[in-house]
Amino acid sequence: MKEGPDISQIAALIGDPARSNILTALMDGRALTASELAEEAGVGLSTASGHLSKLTEADLITPRKSGRHKYFHLADAEVAGVLEALMGLAARRGATRVRTGPRDAQMQVARVCYNHLAGRMGVQMYRSLIGRDLLAEFGEDVTLTSAGRDFASGFGIDLEGLEKGRTLMCRTCLDWSERRNHLAGALGRAMLTRMEDQGWMHRDAGSRAILLSEKGKVAFAAAFPET
Repeated sequence: MKEGPDISQIAALIGDPARSNILTALMDGRALTASELAEEAGVGLSTASGHLSKLTEADLITPRKSGRHKYFHLADAEVAGVLEALMGLAARRGATRVRTGPRDAQMQVARVCYNHLAGRMGVQMYRSLIGRDLLAEFGEDVTLTSAGRDFASGFGIDLEGLEKGRTLMCRTCLDWSERRNHLAGALGRAMLTRMEDQGWMHRDAGSRAILLSEKGKVAFAAAFPET
C-alpha cells in the first residue's frame, strides 16, 4: 500500500453529481437547509440527507442549528479553493454543462466565490491593487503594503477588527473562468461586503452572479482602475 494522503476518498465524494451540486450551491457562502440543497442537487430529501451526512463526516461541509432548522455551509475557505480550482480544470478540459443561460455569462463578469469577489471584476480588483503596490506578492503569499493599509482604511475596512479574527488577512484564489488570481481571505470578504453596503453591487437571487448598479460601475472603475 502506498503511503501519503488518499485523494480517491475526497475525489469520490466530490465526484458524485448530486454531491457536487450541493457543494457548488454552497460556494456563494450561504448556509442552506437540507430541503434547499435537495432541490439544488435534483434529488429527494432522504437522498440528500445521505449525501449531507457523507460530506459532513468528511469535513467538507459543516452543519449548524438555528432554532428548529439545521443549516449547512462549506467547512472552510480551503474547501472553496479546491472547488474553484476543479471548476477551472473542468472548464479548461471542456467538461461544461450542456445548458447555459444569461447567468452563466454574468457569473464570468462578477460572482461570489465563497465570500469574496471573483470573475473578471475580482481579477481586475486584485491586479489593480498589485499594480499600484497596495498589495505585494511573495511567491504564493500576498500581503497589504503600508500604502495598501491606508487605502483599505480609507475604503472603510476595519483592519484591526480583521486582524483579531482567525482568518488569514490576504489569500489568493485562482479564478476558474479567468485563470488568474483574485483576492480572498478576510480582506477579500470585507471588500465585497463594503461594496455591497455602498450599493455598488448586489447578489442575483438564486445564483452566485453579482449584478452592478450604474453607480457601482463608475465607482468600481475609479477605485480599481486597470493597470
